[in-house]
Amino acid sequence: MDYKILFTVFVTVFIAELGDKTQLATMLFASGQNVSRWSVFFGSSLALITTSALGVLAGGLISNYLSEKHLSIIAGLGFIAVGAWTLVKVFWLVDKG
Repeated sequence: MDYKILFTVFVTVFIAELGDKTQLATMLFASGQNVSRWSVFFGSSLALITTSALGVLAGGLISNYLSEKHLSIIAGLGFIAVGAWTLVKVFWLVDKG
């Protein structure tokens, strides 16, 4: 096992997940009075594991057809598009309200 990659991925995903909508949704579920915190923990953990597995499988499959450079460019453009869309929605909501 490559511990450098393990640590890099852990830190990157950990920081990316802090305060995102998934964590906020998990906190809301756990805040219920009659809710098992363990059920929320295991359910959210299973969801993150499953989505991570899908990401690894998709990345492995796509890497057979595209170079790492092209994948990085596509991912970067995707992040830019999501950011631009978010800004458009924010400014649109400000103009409406």
